[in-house]
Amino acid sequence: MDLRKLRYFVAVAEHLHFGRAAAALHIAQPVLSRQIRALEGELKATLFERDRRSTSLTPAGEQLLADARPLLAGAEALRRRVAEAERGSRTFTVGFMPGLIVTGAVRALRARHPQLDVTVLRTSWDDQTAVLHDGRADVSYLRLPADQRGLAVRPLLTEPRVVVMPADHRLAGKEAVTLADLADEHLLQDPEAVPEWRDIATELRTGAREPEPLVRTVEEKLEHVAAGRGVVVLPLSTATFYTRPDVVAVPVRDLGPNHVCLAWDAARRSRLVQEFVAIAEEHAATAQPGASAGLAHT
Repeated sequence: MDLRKLRYFVAVAEHLHFGRAAAALHIAQPVLSRQIRALEGELKATLFERDRRSTSLTPAGEQLLADARPLLAGAEALRRRVAEAERGSRTFTVGFMPGLIVTGAVRALRARHPQLDVTVLRTSWDDQTAVLHDGRADVSYLRLPADQRGLAVRPLLTEPRVVVMPADHRLAGKEAVTLADLADEHLLQDPEAVPEWRDIATELRTGAREPEPLVRTVEEKLEHVAAGRGVVVLPLSTATFYTRPDVVAVPVRDLGPNHVCLAWDAARRSRLVQEFVAIAEEHAATAQPGASAGLAHT
């Protein structure tokens, strides 16, 4: 399989427009069209339906897109590891989501392997698993729900979730709220991150959900919360770490805890990964109930 053709295919599939895909790839559109036709010839399948107004994926194209992304990510991870070996460097990268503290486990691995360059990488809801597939991280602390395909996952701990709202919100003075209390709120994050809210949300039942502002970090979400644009649901440790005076965090009585796991590429057979998994489990076992002690920034 020609990885270059696969990259071209993914670009077209994501843009659903040959001209925009060609511009993003910095190649001429006729060249891109020829490469896609060649790929269709190799696969003996039609990947796109095209007319004068639109481009769409065929069932075969949808299947190829689902398989091509992890394949390309794996190829990128391979390239990174080979380049690292060529440089003669030994690095081990630990991904972590906001609010989690990984310092203890990272220091323990460094102590065992003084010649190993152990680094950390802050992730987000959008890329917490992607960093494993493309090789940016060797292991990553995940907050569920997350797409676990192709990954080995080890549960570590749980912690409560809270709703974060403006300090002058009508519910801000409550000791705790319920999901029903939040039914009419606008959630400033992907509803898939809070499936329980999704099931009762008025704006989803009525189709009145507003276009989501482009927010990727906790800091950006809190800015929108403070401005009165909506609320967010966060793990307790994240809300505590990002405390600010113009927003408040309120416990949600009937909202289940956030599950924290350690994940890595299931296809990798690395003794360092397995060693870090054992270290992470040991540190997670010392975590206090309701907190993520034993996990932190370095």
